[in-house]
Amino acid sequence: MSVKKTNQQRVVYKSQFISPKESQLPEEDAEPPPTSPTLKTHEPSGNTEDSEPPGLSTLNVESIPIVSETSNPISLLHLHPQLRLLRQRVSSGIPASLRSRLFCKTHFPEVSLVQWNDWKWQLKNRITDLRYLERLVNLSSDEREALDHTGGALPMAFTPYYASLLDRDDPLQPLRRTVIPVVGEKILSFGESIDPLGEDSHSPVCGLVHRYPDRVLFLVTGFCSVNCRYCTRSRVVGDRGNYHFGKDQWDTAIEYIEQHSMVRDVLISGGDPLTLTNDRLEYLLSRLRRIPHVEIIRIGTKVPVVLPQRVTLGLTKMLKRYHPLWMSIHFTHPDELSAELNEACGRLADAGIPLGSQTVLLKGINDDVQTMRLLMQGLMKIRVKPYYLFQCDPISGSSHFRTPVSKGIEIIRGLRGHTSGYAVPHYVIDAPGGGGKIPICPEYVVGKEGDYIILQNYEGNLYRYPDNLGRIDE
Repeated sequence: MSVKKTNQQRVVYKSQFISPKESQLPEEDAEPPPTSPTLKTHEPSGNTEDSEPPGLSTLNVESIPIVSETSNPISLLHLHPQLRLLRQRVSSGIPASLRSRLFCKTHFPEVSLVQWNDWKWQLKNRITDLRYLERLVNLSSDEREALDHTGGALPMAFTPYYASLLDRDDPLQPLRRTVIPVVGEKILSFGESIDPLGEDSHSPVCGLVHRYPDRVLFLVTGFCSVNCRYCTRSRVVGDRGNYHFGKDQWDTAIEYIEQHSMVRDVLISGGDPLTLTNDRLEYLLSRLRRIPHVEIIRIGTKVPVVLPQRVTLGLTKMLKRYHPLWMSIHFTHPDELSAELNEACGRLADAGIPLGSQTVLLKGINDDVQTMRLLMQGLMKIRVKPYYLFQCDPISGSSHFRTPVSKGIEIIRGLRGHTSGYAVPHYVIDAPGGGGKIPICPEYVVGKEGDYIILQNYEGNLYRYPDNLGRIDE
């Protein structure tokens, strides 16, 4: 809220919650308004602590008590309950960085910072349309052609916040390449598939993948706040007609888990489960926590990176009730390590949630040692343990993203010994067809010499290690 001094040295507190015609934003299939850079594509529902406090959208400034300049503003908040609700709403959000504030002022001048910091506003106003996108970046001919000829499995969509991290002029900027489509997506290459991991063939019930004996993957939504162009589940996120998510599907999956006592670990994913409202997410967590043999619950998400505003105090307060709870967060590049991300991960870590990273190795984006080292060391500083480095799955139209496996081995060699062991992720290939994650490691055991094995360290030096426990020196 802003403060304005009058000639009589009075103070008036104004609400900035109101967006011009916010209640009249178009539906998903409607044409966007020509004068506004916002487009409504998704509106989470449900009553949660993150919902807008009642009455703020109709706040009457004239009804607010006017006090002297020397009055305590806290006492004013007690006098006006709507302002007290506004203070609570603002204090629970993620503070906007200078970069975000400048971007918002430049590209969304009619939007207040309170709205910008509202995760639901971010979701309602995702960038999904060519006309809006070209107001934010100077499109290359490759990008424009891909957007002019739509029809791929995965529509373009990303939050205004994530748009603030993109380079306006450079189409080869790593983050920009991950969210804006190019013509290469329409090329089907050898070995590619719409479901390369065979998840659908390992689904005993809709939305549940049971590949490993003691754990399951529980898909609870087909919606993401940002559609990554290399998405393994583009068949789910892009074309949701074949997948029906909701309470009936959730209950069926939970019943399956209840009936299979070997399942001790449940990974909630999607889509992105943190795009669900608090009450819906809590419904899932509470149901799973009632199952005696479910020991661990994990959440797979990219929300802290692309929609940090979602990590409200209400969300973390709710999540704390369902420990042991773990979270795997999808990171791509050091350019994502913003002040907002730092705050979001700090809140989650303070709530006692162990955070791990999942990163996909992508050609021309993060496929060099220096970039990966900066990312992994940056994650350590915000209390995220580097966990997995994935070889890019052979999803349809992904050849321009994929690197040879030798590149991943080179990166692990460049990390091991050259940075903290905690900062070195496991490099894995998720085997096509449903074989699960297979670790890929550099060869550090280079041979055997009598009772010794020959080891090579990170500097390339050779060492002998005694490997015959049955031998006794005379």
